[in-house]
Amino acid sequence: MESTFSTTLIAPCGIDCNLCLAYLRNKNRCEGCWGNNESKPHHCSKCSIKNCVLLAETTSKFCYDCPKYQCTRLRQLDKRYRLKYNVSIVENLMNIKKAGKKAFIEMEEERWTCKNCGGTICVHRGCCLKCNGNVC
Repeated sequence: MESTFSTTLIAPCGIDCNLCLAYLRNKNRCEGCWGNNESKPHHCSKCSIKNCVLLAETTSKFCYDCPKYQCTRLRQLDKRYRLKYNVSIVENLMNIKKAGKKAFIEMEEERWTCKNCGGTICVHRGCCLKCNGNVC
């Protein structure tokens, strides 16, 4: 079975856009952090991390290569994701740095694929939007 998860949907901060509600929805679908800004929620297109000049100078285009890693904004975002969604984007970044994007995506796919229908579990809702598994 071919993967529906893509390494191009990993944001520089470590958020996996494959799991994002804005990417998974059918109407006005976001193309992910690196996609077209027109389809993104305003807070994503104006993201201070994605638009960071220091990030633009890194080879990897991930925050772990930034001289200011872990900046205040990244720490705040990580805290929010840990508390609200039980996901650490800093941990994601360390896994990407250690194992690479492909291995990270394989781990994410294993963790976030719905056991009921094979769809993707939305990180923001905690359930599969395709079959409403685990009660959305």
